[in-house]
Amino acid sequence: MAAGGFCKLPNGSVVVALNLPGLDPAGGSPGVRVLVLAQNRARALTRLRNLGLRAIYLRGNAAPPTPDEITAVLHHPDGLIWRTAPDHGVIATELWHPIRALLRGSAVARP
Repeated sequence: MAAGGFCKLPNGSVVVALNLPGLDPAGGSPGVRVLVLAQNRARALTRLRNLGLRAIYLRGNAAPPTPDEITAVLHHPDGLIWRTAPDHGVIATELWHPIRALLRGSAVARP
C-alpha cells in the first residue's frame, strides 16, 4: 500500500498524490511521488491502474499534495506527473516529469 493523500479543488476535481516504492525489481531505484488530476479519487486510481500499476490503493489522507504540487499537476496537459520522492521530508529540486518517462524504462510498461 502506498502512502498518499488527496485534495478536492473548488471546481470539484481531485488531485491525488501517492508515494510509491521504487519500480525497479532489483530495488536500485528510489521511490517516486506521483500526482494525478481526475474527477474523483476512484478515477485517479483507475488512471494509474490502466497504465499497469495494479496494486495502487489510497487509504487515508496522510500525505496530501502541497499547493506547489497542485499547481504543477494543474499546468501539465496530461494531469499525470511524477518525480523522485523526497527523503525524510527534504524537498527535492528535481522537476516534474510526465508519466511516460517513468513507464518507458520500467518493467511495468506494456507495448
